[in-house]
Amino acid sequence: MISLCRWQAGGVQQRDLLVIGGGPAGAAAAIRAARAGVNVTVFEKGPHGRDKVCGDGLTPRAVAALDELDIDLAPAHRIDGLRMIAGKTTRELAWPSGTRFPDHGAVWPRKRFDTHLIDVAIEAGAEVRFECEALPTVEAGRVTGVAAGGDTYTAPLTILAAGAQGAAAKLLGAARDPDEPFGLAIRAYAETPRHAERHLEACLSLRDEHGTPVPGYGWMFPAGDGTVNIGVGALSTMKGFKKLNLNTLLEQYASIVREPWTLGPYLDKPRAWRLPMSCIKRHGPGWVAVGDAAGFVNPMNGEGIDYGLESGMLAVDCFLDNSATAAEQYDLLVGQRFDSFLRTGRRFSFLIGHPLLLRTGLRVAVGTQTTADITLAVMGNLVDSTTPGAAGRVLRLADRVLRIADPLLRRTRAAP
Repeated sequence: MISLCRWQAGGVQQRDLLVIGGGPAGAAAAIRAARAGVNVTVFEKGPHGRDKVCGDGLTPRAVAALDELDIDLAPAHRIDGLRMIAGKTTRELAWPSGTRFPDHGAVWPRKRFDTHLIDVAIEAGAEVRFECEALPTVEAGRVTGVAAGGDTYTAPLTILAAGAQGAAAKLLGAARDPDEPFGLAIRAYAETPRHAERHLEACLSLRDEHGTPVPGYGWMFPAGDGTVNIGVGALSTMKGFKKLNLNTLLEQYASIVREPWTLGPYLDKPRAWRLPMSCIKRHGPGWVAVGDAAGFVNPMNGEGIDYGLESGMLAVDCFLDNSATAAEQYDLLVGQRFDSFLRTGRRFSFLIGHPLLLRTGLRVAVGTQTTADITLAVMGNLVDSTTPGAAGRVLRLADRVLRIADPLLRRTRAAP
């Protein structure tokens, strides 16, 4: 059911579940809930079919989550691997097979992707109120629902899926941890005859206009529709981060790829966005945060769609299991699934904020087939606490080593 947010006088409506935000995480939660017969309402402050600035890449992990939601990926452009470039070294690697994730990813521009997901939620029976900003209502320290468009909605659980932390997150104390790193990125679209390529391309050796190595990467994500999503992202741990000009960085990167990609002019004005990579509080009485709202973004690639889909479904599964304990159970389970890897990534970002360590790290990352395979797993969000093999062992070792080194890394961090 689609509706627009209209100002009305003080109505109170009861629901089983409320979702603030209609992006991938919120839509995944709504689809899961509606298919289980839950009376769920989603509040999306943008219009139906709104765009979301993003790199548009879907990892094999995201494809697995979409398969679980029974989403048809026919409209997306299939991606079979990643081409990593570091200095003069280029490695083209296929997504691994024989794992719990598919051996392919996709590129699906967010305007079409998000619209498709929310339409599936509506078809499943979810009510979606567009152009409607909702804020949590709190009574005696517990979230009892939301206020939106002059109405009050009540429910046993409210899911915060509003993307990068905004007004609703601040109200609940779900803001970004100021002591942790975050990222900034910018992207544009351009025409290219290579639009149907089956590999993403990531340049790991970015430099700013002063020649300073940038902890981040530039990307070319072919969309299969005549265009490529071109963009760059950087971490806040680099020296001079506050003075970093993203438009200039994008132009420098575009000058490198323009000829080999036969790149046309930008089809739109480059748009930038912030990437939250932490969250002070992701649950409380009557509410949970999912996706970007919970800081579930990989610090080593800026990717979070897969985590958003998974956490949205997990929140609903906990609600279906026991609505009274859903918030606490969700926090426990999502922590077991994501925390170790994301914590290690944040600590690693302090390490590569130092130019010398960044250059050394890049040589190691693509220096051998083994290390390149591990880098591929990290860049594809294919690593977590249960990952077997070399990538899993490296993650667990890195978690232990960086935990010990963390105080030193923070004391010697590059001043932003």
